[in-house]
Amino acid sequence: MLLPTLAFSQEEAFYIEFTEVSLKKAFEDIENIYDIHFSYKDDYIKDKTISLEGKARILPELLLELQDITNLYYQVVSNRYVIVNLLPDIPANIVKLDKVVLEAYLTDGIEKNTGGSFNIQPSKLGILPGLTEPDVLESIQLLPGVLSPNETASGFFVRGGYADQNRILWDGINIYHKGHLFGMISPLNPNVASNIKFINKGTHSRYGERLSSVIDITSSNEITNNLKAELGVNGINADAVLNIPILKDKLSLQTSFRRSYTDIFETYTFRQLANKVFENTKINENEDGSNDFSFLDYNIKLNFKPHKNHSLFASMIHIDNQLDYFSEELDTNREFNDVLAISNTGYGMGWNIVWNDKLSHSNQAFFSDYAFNYNFITIEDNAQVSNFEKRNTIFDSGISTELNYKHSNRLNFDVGYQYTLKDVAYAFINTTNVSLILDSEENIVQTHSAYANVDYKNPKLFDVSLGLRTTYFQELDAVRLEPRLLIFKDISDKFKIQASAEIKNQIINEIDETVFSDLSLENRVWRLSNGENSPIINSKHGSIGFIYDFGDISIDADVYYKELENVSALSLGFLNPESIGFNIGDQNIFGTDLFLKKRFNKFNSWISYSFNRARSQFRDLNNSRSFKSKSNVTHAISTALSYKSNGFQVALGWKWQTGRPFTLADETTDGLVFNNGVNTGELPVYHRLDLSSTYTFKMSKQNKLRGKVGLSIRNLYGRNNIISREYRGNNSLNDPVELIERISLGFTPNVMFRVYW
Repeated sequence: MLLPTLAFSQEEAFYIEFTEVSLKKAFEDIENIYDIHFSYKDDYIKDKTISLEGKARILPELLLELQDITNLYYQVVSNRYVIVNLLPDIPANIVKLDKVVLEAYLTDGIEKNTGGSFNIQPSKLGILPGLTEPDVLESIQLLPGVLSPNETASGFFVRGGYADQNRILWDGINIYHKGHLFGMISPLNPNVASNIKFINKGTHSRYGERLSSVIDITSSNEITNNLKAELGVNGINADAVLNIPILKDKLSLQTSFRRSYTDIFETYTFRQLANKVFENTKINENEDGSNDFSFLDYNIKLNFKPHKNHSLFASMIHIDNQLDYFSEELDTNREFNDVLAISNTGYGMGWNIVWNDKLSHSNQAFFSDYAFNYNFITIEDNAQVSNFEKRNTIFDSGISTELNYKHSNRLNFDVGYQYTLKDVAYAFINTTNVSLILDSEENIVQTHSAYANVDYKNPKLFDVSLGLRTTYFQELDAVRLEPRLLIFKDISDKFKIQASAEIKNQIINEIDETVFSDLSLENRVWRLSNGENSPIINSKHGSIGFIYDFGDISIDADVYYKELENVSALSLGFLNPESIGFNIGDQNIFGTDLFLKKRFNKFNSWISYSFNRARSQFRDLNNSRSFKSKSNVTHAISTALSYKSNGFQVALGWKWQTGRPFTLADETTDGLVFNNGVNTGELPVYHRLDLSSTYTFKMSKQNKLRGKVGLSIRNLYGRNNIISREYRGNNSLNDPVELIERISLGFTPNVMFRVYW
């Protein structure tokens, strides 16, 4: 193989020498010396070491030598960007890599593709403000058009869509868990994920089920031949990651375990998070109660490669949260016990086949089990007198198969079939002498989806991806067609335009709890569409934008419009006494995302701006007039400056955004009254400053033992931002309505220490 012709603006020779160093470390040194950036799949370089004789080389000479030594193919796509791939004559799992249009989008390890999707590689992720570890979901929230007004890890809005419209996949397994510590901490161990694809537009037809975005996370598919281990601890939890070889080049095992230690020792970091989470709950209101809280997660993955053209994997993930709160009233001799358990267990299997250099085949199966169980138990004279129960369960399983045919470098075809079965139930039961079911529902929906996608690339004309997804919802007896279109055009080496249009449908969503919950935590439950008062939600989404990349300056701009039909909203009695329950309506969203990045020397800076106008309209709510949606954040600005030198990194970032809408109430002698309409008020402006710093170092010259320390501070100047104003009460005629204000996370430092070998 010959390296493609290179056209560098300055072909300067640099002295470079390596002696038995890892290829990853060699890449890092080459990036710093030649001011370039490598893009590669971790599996291609792991366990590879290289040695190079010391001498001066221009970059083309160096890449040719690397190609001979590493048996990898180096393709230069711009003056600063090099894609590393397998040589075409080496049989392997076929991995389609989209063309990268913006490298190091926020920082190293985040790339934007021609389709508008983002690739995130945690092992390469540079420093981001407020984060000391490469957290997947927290990193996504720094991208334009992504906001988390409640400051939770998974409760973020993408382009004005609600959090339950984001689909999170782990090795093909649907994840429903909202996050540890009631959403404050990502439910996924950031030190295990190998590659993440984040899609907020131009979605491939293989992805269905959700309207706003897809976060497709895969753990490593590498067959490792060397034992590797990581141990880490921070202000909340400790974790361990192991990669264990079993059969050389054939079979290996990856496993991880993470658990909080705050039930043994509470740090200042935990107390700050807990103050936010338990705010306006009885845990904060009663200082004499005892709160036993803990969380854990673990995953196991077995990778097997029996033949050069066949690879298999089996993956398992478990996420668990436990809370046990006990309190008592001495004057009444009554005791109260709140017991809350939330878990999500998933299993996945995959078999990938490469039939020849043009045809490949992938097959997958998964099962996801989500369980939410809450009990509020009242005890008098050591005897239980009542038990309020809240349940929410999801059994989600499916199989899929997909064929990929690469006709040529310009033309590619995907066809596939997917079957899923979702069994979703919730129930609210109050037991005193007998069990009284306050509210319950259980639905099962089977779906059959067939899809096809055609990718055509023509540098002289344009790149186009055209897809169609057809889904039959068996129990609902409904068929939905979902066309997808994506167009990308290189106007010049520096200027590119992109446009997309897509239709999606969603049958599972979260609803607000409609009955009393004493703990006042996790007041949303999942339910399925039933074709009656909960129809299938439909979304139409179109966008157009451009990318301008000139050396160290990059600009990415996009304008989008969404229309959503059959969105449900809970109408509370104090807002509309004549219509208590769910109303079905529509939502339309218009927005703009703008991103500007500048690199200079060892500094990286960026600023993003998002405009969002989201409005909803329901026939029996707000006198049928449209109003601002709860996801409406009109203006949002995020900016950061980072510095990297050898093993030291530091980043400072600032967020500013207008407040979310809320419903105004007037205070009278009879209590709060609502005469102004829905969401007519706006919270104060939100802003905060975050800081992060990490340092990576070798702990020994005789072995591979390395260490990493880090410090992060969220809300550096300790601003008290109001993130929501809500109303609670109206569960009975004598129950007054009260205003609940929730405050943002305060000054919150965190520290981290990890060792690798």
